[in-house]
Amino acid sequence: MSQLSHFDDSGASRMVDVGQKPVTHRVARASGRVQMQPETLTLIKNRGHAKGDVLEVARLAGIMAAKRTGDLILLCHPLPLESVTIDFTFVDDCTVAIESEVRVTARTGVEMEALSAVSVAALTIYDMCKAVDRSMVIGPIQLEEKSGGRSGHFVRET
Repeated sequence: MSQLSHFDDSGASRMVDVGQKPVTHRVARASGRVQMQPETLTLIKNRGHAKGDVLEVARLAGIMAAKRTGDLILLCHPLPLESVTIDFTFVDDCTVAIESEVRVTARTGVEMEALSAVSVAALTIYDMCKAVDRSMVIGPIQLEEKSGGRSGHFVRET
């Protein structure tokens, strides 16, 4: 039918059989942004939000999302992740950049885990701050780099 690996020749959905693929060390990095009012970012930076430290809650939520990606994305394989990191940077007076890195030694990659981590971290920032700023914008969320596996090394061009 198509070259999309999650469909068989008749067009039916399927979980890709990775049983014959070699076990390799795999790494994926993803990024995203949350734009907000400067006052909201100041509240986050100063850890002055009534709900607590927004970025630490978002970090934990993102880590949990990476660990639960197989439950969230229907055809993803559950993976025994070895490492998940999430970092935040203040790009300007109204933008938080989020970057995740996920590592595993397995038969399939961790791109979806890295993207899930960033997505849920961004959504958590939104959720915690929506009472003070409903105009926040999330995105873009994108894969920055992946290595390991048959498809080789990918690095997003800037």
